[in-house]
Amino acid sequence: MTRHLDWREIPAEARGCVLALGNFDGVHRGHAHLIHAAHSARPDAPLGVVTFEPHPRSVFRPEDPPFRLTPAPVRAALLAGLGVREVIEIRFDAAFSAMTAEDFVVELLHRGLGARHLACGVDFAFGHRRRGDAAFLASRAEALGIGLTLVPPLADASGPISSSRVRRALQDGYPERATELLGRPWAITGVVSHGDKRGRTIGFPTANIPLGTHIEPARGVYAVTSRLADGTLLRGVANLGRRPTVNEGTESRLEAHFFDYDGDLYGQALAVSLLAFIRPERKFENFAALHAQILADAGIARGLLDLEPGASA
Repeated sequence: MTRHLDWREIPAEARGCVLALGNFDGVHRGHAHLIHAAHSARPDAPLGVVTFEPHPRSVFRPEDPPFRLTPAPVRAALLAGLGVREVIEIRFDAAFSAMTAEDFVVELLHRGLGARHLACGVDFAFGHRRRGDAAFLASRAEALGIGLTLVPPLADASGPISSSRVRRALQDGYPERATELLGRPWAITGVVSHGDKRGRTIGFPTANIPLGTHIEPARGVYAVTSRLADGTLLRGVANLGRRPTVNEGTESRLEAHFFDYDGDLYGQALAVSLLAFIRPERKFENFAALHAQILADAGIARGLLDLEPGASA
């Protein structure tokens, strides 16, 4: 897989793709359905994705709290796992948002990328003020000799599978629902940073990962897993939140304690998967009470992970 960060400088070997269009935040089962439809329409052509970075919502609503399910590098890796060969990330800013729907199709998709075939959801909108829709795209693509597949959304008993539903499941404290929608556990990815090392003093050293641009799930304690670069599976318990017992401030972070592991994780990029929610975050009277609760949480997490498929080495 190759990531392209400037659509005006696409090499010859990346042109002529069948291109799936969308934001693809989370790369959930609905996205996989769209990408499969794109490939099925033209299995003879290389498979590519056109997406946007940053997410348009962060440009138009910068005051919103972080909401991303997957940072761009993680999204690209997940797309590669679905067979995508070329990931074209369109730089989304005020200037790009002013591009007309006509120019998006003609200049970007046709002349810039040499698209052979397109696939998108039936509600895909593009161009200045989102004036381009599926009907407009169908008309212009046909005139330019580009094929088009309009893909109905993949749905379950609760409706269409969407990034919004994944976000809501996480914020409501139901990571297992997010897992069902994504087709895999949702993970927080980041570089392990140094904390205050209080956990180590009470027998529970933690790997600390800032949330960054990730959406903040329900604050509390989770059963988690992570896999190291060498394939080692780590199982553990994590607190996600602001640590009210130590008055840590207003910035949330993930602190994961991995069972039976004493290696040095500082500075390593780690993806920590949230598998089950154990309890909400709360403030304890003292460290003794906190220590007792962590012991109880760890026992619950071990039990949950023993029942979780794929959570054992």
